[in-house]
Amino acid sequence: MNKFKRAAAVTATMILALSGLAACSSNSGDTNAGSGDSADSPTIALLLPETKTTRYESFDKPLFEAKVKELCDKCKVNYLNADQDASKQQQQAESALTDGASVLVLDPVDGKAATSIVKSAQSSKVPVIAYDRFIEGADYYISFNNERVGEMQGEALVKATGDKGDILMLNGSPTDPNAAQFKKGAHSVLDKSGLKIVSEYDNPDWSPDNAQKFTSSQFNKIDPKSLAGVYAANDGQAGGVFAAFRAEGDDSVPPITGQDAELAGIQRIVAGQQYMTVYKPIKTEADKAAELAVDLATGKKPTGTTDFEGVPSYILDPIAVTKDNVKDTVVADGFYEVSDICTAEYADACKADGLS
Repeated sequence: MNKFKRAAAVTATMILALSGLAACSSNSGDTNAGSGDSADSPTIALLLPETKTTRYESFDKPLFEAKVKELCDKCKVNYLNADQDASKQQQQAESALTDGASVLVLDPVDGKAATSIVKSAQSSKVPVIAYDRFIEGADYYISFNNERVGEMQGEALVKATGDKGDILMLNGSPTDPNAAQFKKGAHSVLDKSGLKIVSEYDNPDWSPDNAQKFTSSQFNKIDPKSLAGVYAANDGQAGGVFAAFRAEGDDSVPPITGQDAELAGIQRIVAGQQYMTVYKPIKTEADKAAELAVDLATGKKPTGTTDFEGVPSYILDPIAVTKDNVKDTVVADGFYEVSDICTAEYADACKADGLS
């Protein structure tokens, strides 16, 4: 073969190769499949907001990873935690996209700020699943009925107090879209009740320390014994509230609400130090998010969604937990073993509650 024929053959080969590449990329407009990673080993980025709430590291992350592995051997999970820093989460998301994520599963630090992450991902044809907290414009949303959470907390406090007296109200972070929903649901009950909210606080980062400081500061103006109850939006804050009462030298506390069914919260409920919590079966949520992420990463079209503010969604039901149904909820589901709850400090209380 002479040099001219060889050159023509090489040119033809290059054209065929480029045509093949073009054909392989012809599906790049399909946001359901994602375009950031190889179809042989798609990467799912899991971006969680913080570590102060125990659920994320202890439950959401391992449950999500286990379900992805069960459903898709070839899939990889890139886990990133923002430590309550919205700017850090933005950088993590951009890094995940650069590294070739096929799907972002995003629990935002700041729901409004996270819309820029959604836009950036979608411009790269990478779908975003808003996990636990709503993000406007996300491709999908998975969470619990958050207004109902607040309603349950408010209803429990009304029942526990006999619907009369003064209460404190500690809400979640103003940048957390769920916190606004919890607050709305709680106010829908409390505002028409016989309870009077004497002071209300929006906790900037759900910090238990902030909750304790706020509650202690109120004791300079209010006799703690005069309070009928305390609305705390989650168990971390409930722990801070209890610590503030304990610091006053009196173990007797008024009814305190909570959320997340943290182990410490369940133990306080068993011991009579917290009235209730709201259990959101995290395994159900994490499993559903993993199933959806794997479907998107492997090009399958999800089904069975409902609409939430224009976003295809899966909305799950929360469960109120008091001393009366600990055994029938978090224990029955295997969320905790009795041995987890009934450590030496709580053994007598557990026995009295029928936990053994």
